[in-house]
Amino acid sequence: MTDQRLSVGDAAPDFTLTDSRGNSVSLSDYRGRHVVVYFYPAAGTPGCTKQACDFRDNLAELNDAGYQVFGISPDKPEKLARFAEAESLTFPLLSDPDKTVLTAWGAFGEKKNYGRIVQGVIRSTFVVDPDGKIAKAMYNVRATGHVAKLLKDLALGSD
Repeated sequence: MTDQRLSVGDAAPDFTLTDSRGNSVSLSDYRGRHVVVYFYPAAGTPGCTKQACDFRDNLAELNDAGYQVFGISPDKPEKLARFAEAESLTFPLLSDPDKTVLTAWGAFGEKKNYGRIVQGVIRSTFVVDPDGKIAKAMYNVRATGHVAKLLKDLALGSD
């Protein structure tokens, strides 16, 4: 497994994944739109819940500016459905149990966890432009405060 990371200008690796409702979602279906793709380790954990709720709470602002948001984790669709319902999440949560998409986007690999090097999901966020290119690539983001920073970087946040 390589720890290849995406950079601004790279083509966003296409994917087709199952969402929390059992539907197939393909990145290519959103060509021509701005897309925010974020990768998180596990539905229902404290950090991932905080991050997902931050996206939920800022979703109208992102959607109004033309951004579609997707959250991707290795969780099975059933777990994602429970998470979405428990937290009133209205954007698609996508399941990547074999970690193929996580790996292609550089969001799975070596990371530090409490001082130890482990293999796992690297909390990451990407902005994909309407041409399907990476407009922003952020690795090792923090669960708390990340969405506010993203809004500021996209010049959407209210100052």
